Amino acid sequence: MSTVERVPERETSASGGDAGATVGSWLRDMQPAPPGPLAARLTVLLAPYAHEAIARLPDACLAAGEELLEHLLKSGTTSRATALDLLSVDALVTYAFQAAADHPQELEARAAGAMARIAALPHMLAR
Repeated sequence: MSTVERVPERETSASGGDAGATVGSWLRDMQPAPPGPLAARLTVLLAPYAHEAIARLPDACLAAGEELLEHLLKSGTTSRATALDLLSVDALVTYAFQAAADHPQELEARAAGAMARIAALPHMLAR
């Protein structure tokens, strides 16, 4: 019987480790990986940020999530047909704050900014 050494799986953390890591490599290597359809949708949504440094992960996830939510609100479609997009918004915001937790001193300001921007979306669209 051969012994195979297990390589530790990468977690969703955006902290250091791999100096050349990017938002795209984080998404590709994330463990546990999101289900197939969600992973595919996140890949599309984060494509504009894929080559950015991993340190930008919280901002990239929040920006992509806010942009998608704005699109959904503008279209008026928040039905079952848009379930994957709504799940994607939730996942992006969750991943943003998971990554941001690596820098707790910035967490309160990041959360306040994100809440203010997200809460303003319906008001901005009403104009």
